[in-house]
This record gives sequence, C-alpha cells and structure tokens, in this order.
Amino acid sequence: MKFTDGFWLMRDGVRASYATDVREVREGEGRFTAYAAVHRVRERGDTLNTPLVTVECFSPAEGVIGVRATHHAGKAAHGPEFGLNATEGAGRVKREGTVTELTSGPLTVRLDSDEPWGLEFLDADRRRLTAVERRGTGFATAPDGSHHMIGQLALGVGEYIYGLGERFTPYVKNGQNVDIWQADGGTSSEQAYKNIPFHLSSRGYGVFVNHPGRVSYEIGSESVGQVQFSVEDQSIEYFVIAGPTPKDVLRRYTALTGRPALPPAWSFGLWLTTSFCTPYDEETVTAFVDGMAERDLPLGVFHFDCFWMREYQWTDFRWDPEVFPDPEGMLRRLRERGLKVSVWINPYIAQKSPLFAEAATEGYLVRRPNGDIWQWDLWQPGMALVDFTNPAAREWYSGHLRTLLDQGVDCFKTDFGERVPTDVVWHDGSDPARMHNYYAQLYNSTVFELLEKERGPGEAVLFARSATAGGQQFPVHWGGDCFASLGAMAESLRGGLSLSLSGFGFWSHDIGGFEGTPDPAVFKRWLAFGLLSSHSRLHGNVSYRVPWAFGDEAVEVARKFTRLKHHLMPYLYATAVEAHRTGVPVMRPMLLEFPADPACRALDRQYMLGPDLLVAPVFTAEGDVEFYVPEGTWTHLLTGETVQGPGWRRETHGFDSLPLYVRPGALLPLGADTRRADGDWLQDLTLLVTPDTPDGTQITVPDLAGRPAAVFRAARDGAEVKVTVEGSARPFAVRTAADWPDLGGNTSAVGGDKDM
Repeated sequence: MKFTDGFWLMRDGVRASYATDVREVREGEGRFTAYAAVHRVRERGDTLNTPLVTVECFSPAEGVIGVRATHHAGKAAHGPEFGLNATEGAGRVKREGTVTELTSGPLTVRLDSDEPWGLEFLDADRRRLTAVERRGTGFATAPDGSHHMIGQLALGVGEYIYGLGERFTPYVKNGQNVDIWQADGGTSSEQAYKNIPFHLSSRGYGVFVNHPGRVSYEIGSESVGQVQFSVEDQSIEYFVIAGPTPKDVLRRYTALTGRPALPPAWSFGLWLTTSFCTPYDEETVTAFVDGMAERDLPLGVFHFDCFWMREYQWTDFRWDPEVFPDPEGMLRRLRERGLKVSVWINPYIAQKSPLFAEAATEGYLVRRPNGDIWQWDLWQPGMALVDFTNPAAREWYSGHLRTLLDQGVDCFKTDFGERVPTDVVWHDGSDPARMHNYYAQLYNSTVFELLEKERGPGEAVLFARSATAGGQQFPVHWGGDCFASLGAMAESLRGGLSLSLSGFGFWSHDIGGFEGTPDPAVFKRWLAFGLLSSHSRLHGNVSYRVPWAFGDEAVEVARKFTRLKHHLMPYLYATAVEAHRTGVPVMRPMLLEFPADPACRALDRQYMLGPDLLVAPVFTAEGDVEFYVPEGTWTHLLTGETVQGPGWRRETHGFDSLPLYVRPGALLPLGADTRRADGDWLQDLTLLVTPDTPDGTQITVPDLAGRPAAVFRAARDGAEVKVTVEGSARPFAVRTAADWPDLGGNTSAVGGDKDM
C-alpha cells in the first residue's frame, strides 16, 4: 500500500507517524527493546499527547534477527500464526555507550540511541547488508480509518529482490508493488495462488514478514531506495535472515518455517490426467494407459480430475456410479499395471452433495457472523467451505479421504483453497483477514498428514495449488491454470523460479498449458521443459494431453525425455534429499548456484536442475534459444559436446533437444532403468565425468527411502580419472566426453551454435 504522494507529501487523508527519536533502550536476555518518539523531543512537554513506538529486537534462531514494532499493544490476538521452529539463546546483546548491538551467528543489528532512529544490519565482516532508515518504522491511518504498521529496509545500489511466492510478473521484483493475498488469478496476472511474505536479496540476506494476513509490498516502487512492507494491524514483525549465500538464506528460512518432506521416488515419473472438462470413463482411461504402453511411453501416475465425482456435487468423495460402476476394480486394474492413482479434491461442499446437510448439522462449515452458513454459486452451486479450524471437521474430511485410500487411491490433487471469504466466523475464533491466506496451510496439512499416517512417512505427496509460508512442508505444488502458449510457458517458469526462492523445494506445471489446446510445437517444447522439472504432469482443460494427439513426433519427444528423466533419477533423487534436508530447491535459479556472477542475477529463462545441470527451455517454435553459460567447460548431456564459459550463446534446437549442459567438475550418476522412476538405481549405474572433474569430487546415490546407498568419489591422476565406491559392491561404468552415452536416441543436431 502506498501512503505518500511523492517524496514530500502524504496521500489525501493519510496520517503517518514514524519512529524518530530514541528515548530509551532496555536490555534483556538475548534481546533489547527500544522506545522511539515520533518526533524530536526537546523538552518534557514534547512527551505529551503523542505516540511512542515500541521496537523489540530478538533472535528466534541462529543467523536470524527479529524486529517487532508496535503502536498499541492491547489488540487481542485471534490468530492464526505461522508455526516457527524457534530456539532459545540464539542471540547475545552488547552495549557500549550509546550503541546497542544484538548478534546472532553471522548477523548483527546495531542501534545508536544518540542518532536519529535507525537500525543497521551487518554481516560477519561487519559490512552493511541493509538498514532501517528515515521513515523505516512507523504507522499510518488511511482515509477509511484503518491502521497500518510500516516497515522499510534500504536497497543498495544494484541490489535485486526476488521471491514473495509464485509470482508470474517479472522475476526480479524491483519496481513492483505486491500484495500477499491469495487469489485464483491464473498465471498471467499480478495475482498469485501461493503468496509468501518472504523475499531474498542478491546481497545475501532474506526478510520474512511474520504476518499471515495481507502484507503490502512496495519494492523500490514508492520510495525507490527502499523495500517497504505494511500490514493492517497494530504491530508488525519481520525477520532479517543471514547468508552469506542465497543457499544459506534458504537453509535458515526453511529451518525456521519448515523443511519440505521427501516425496516418494515414484512421484518423479510421468503423470497423465483425464484433463478437466473432457469426457472420460474407465474405457477412456484404459485407452490412454494402453496407448502409452503401445507407444513405449513410460507412465508412473494416472490422475482423475474433477468429474470422477458427479456433477454439481463437488465435493462428495464418491465416484460417479454411472461412469465408474466398479471403482475398486478399476483401481485394482490400474495398480496391476504398475500405476499409482491420484484423484482431484477441493475444500468446498456443494449444496447438492449429500455431505452438505451432514456438515451443516455438525458445524463443519464456515459461517457468517449471523450464524448462516457462508455460501455462493461461484464454482459449485450453493457451495460452502469446510472449516479446517474445527478439529472435528478435519477428522471428518480426512475420514472420507481414508475411504478413497482404502479403495486404492494413492494421492490427492488439493486444488483451490484461495477464494476464502473474510465476512465469516471461524470455529476457533481466528481473525478472518489473517485466515484468508492461512487457510491453504490447514487444507494441505490435513490431507498430507492423513497420507503420512495411512501410507507411511516418505509415501505422502500432494499436487497442491495454494500455499502460504510453511506450505513447502507439503509437496508437491504446481503452477495453476496457464494458457497453452509459449508465452505462458515462460511465465510459468518465472513463477516456479520465484517460488523456489521462497523456500519451496518441489514444483511442477501443466505440460502443454491448461487453457485451450496447444499447437504441436508448443506441446513438444513444453514436454522437454516439463520432464526436466522436479515433477512432470500432462494436464489440460478442454482437450486431452496424450502425446499422440499432437503427432508422431510428439510421441518420440515424450518418450525421449521421459526416459531421460528416469536415467537422471539417481541424481534427481539425491537432489530431492538435499531439498528435504536443507531447503535448497530441486529447480534452482542461476543465482543460487552462481551468486558471485553478476550475469546470473536476472536470468529467468534458464535454471539449474540440481547443482550440476543447466537447463534452458526453448520458447520458440523454430528452436532458437539464447542463454548464458557461467565460467568453465560445460558438456552437453545429450551429445557430449563442450562449450566454454562465461558468455552468452545462441543455439537452434530440434524438438527433441534443448540446451542441457553438465556443470564443469561434475560427477553425474545415471541409472539404466528407463521404464520407471523408482527403479534400481545402482543396477548398471553410469557415472559421467566432465573434462575437469577435480580430485575428491563425490556424489551420494540414495535408496528409495532417501538413505545413502553408495558414495562415489573421483580420483584424478593427470588426465586420467578413476572413480571408487563405498557402500556397494555392484559394478558401474565411468564415461567421459570422449565416450558419452546415448541418452534417449538420436538428437536433432544443434544448429548455428555460437557465442554471442
């Protein structure tokens, strides 16, 4: 929200007060509290009839410093609150003269009470990261009487800001105004399904605003040298999170808000869906599965979208008896073919559903202040919203899902969860404005926790659309409703990169786009991108996404990249284990791996898949692509050809290829099983060695539970590289660029390769 009218004036009707004069600083155990007047105090009379801002500085975890600014402290706390993993004794306070400092790990906040109000954040070398400057702490009342707390942190010269959830606007957020407010807005607007009040700076720190309601950001867009964030409340709390690298920031942030669970290995295989509005029954499903098998297209998961239930009755958790008269038998037949099964759900109960009356009677639905059940006709006629703040409602909802699991369903697509009303009363008394964003956390955690309980840890996976801070604990998330175009493919990648810099380790998107029917060229380009993502799903709206609907070449491209992903599973699952343990995502913006390279700081059309694979999706039908290669000798995974960085390159690729380069110095494990994602990765394992793989490089190949199965180490003797193994006696092969393996068949020649 903008409060000012240019640099000098306030907007009409806005009255603002800013911390100005430090009147007292009180030390505590690992914390200090400052009291700041909103104007200079020259005599005793200046202390009367005026606000005093209370600012507390503390440390909830090593390398994290919290700042809480409060105007009136008497406001009742109705919740909800983000769950944080705080630790005691993380900070220490030092006071010398007028200077008070709080240090936590490599991060220090400094306050000089003899100067005008301000806080300075310093790194381990006491270099300034950012600071609270003039107008950096305060509050304002708007013309409608609403009260807003304001925080600002200074932007350095050349500093870039990223994150704030899955945002499809420009990847670098400088110059944007962003509202953290869940919305079902597709992928081509400023609205977002996954709004996370966390941003990451190219200077090596992050900031998390600990408020589940609407957080309004002005990122160099109101005061061009500041990141401003405000909330409609009497208090604002935020955490500055130390680096020094972006990976370090994400490790600390996810330690505080929750690390992602490890998805099962089978979930990394190809998912195929019925699509949304397309007609389908068991015969259709069987034809799809048969068609994939006949064309030698490996398939891991089959998903039933909305209309597995009867029309007008979402959600009633019952298979449409006219379309699926034998659901248990159908699910058994799919399992016998080695497939996992996903079904679509949402948190709404339509009035026609037999469950509506039961839920209404038991108090499981959200109500209006006058006691009426909240209902509307958007999406489903007369639908109501499950009140997940009611433990009994959560158990009731889980009970119906348990029945589906008993029938043979393996996982759920938790769709929706964004259109949450604010003119309602929640069972636990939560503040409706704070619950709007937080609802997604209750919804997804309810389903995920049931899956863990029923299937066991390591077997739970969602396909979720909505999320808030902490939602990364319940993977996987997908990018929502995008158009079937190359432009939408690019905006989807921007959203995924932004989400990955918001603490989310696993992400997917609809291959080919959701809305409309893609041109075959769009579909084939999207296949390569989708199968080089953390998770891969073929899904559409009004048309099917079976590859043969887009021609024989689309089948060949789908086969090649599905097999390639299976080859990569020893590497990908090791990266997934890293995401689970550290919070560093599988799909990584170039910034994460190369933070010291200025050219990598704004790249939004390429990414690193794990630490060692550079992927540059092709966003043209003709195959022209421009991308940046960091320093060193990079080896194309599909051809073994090498290129030298740093520098920009322009290449032309056929539909069965794209820029896919192995990082200099990598030791890349490849499995031999191309049929399934959860195969025996140590069977006939191949290790790819790059021309400059250094002595001592090692890679751990996990088992299907994420435990170390074998550790491989490279030992270099001049030009010769040997690889040794610990933990396994099984044979393996070592390949270099000179004898690079054929991964998925012939590749269209890369044409017109050149440096730019």
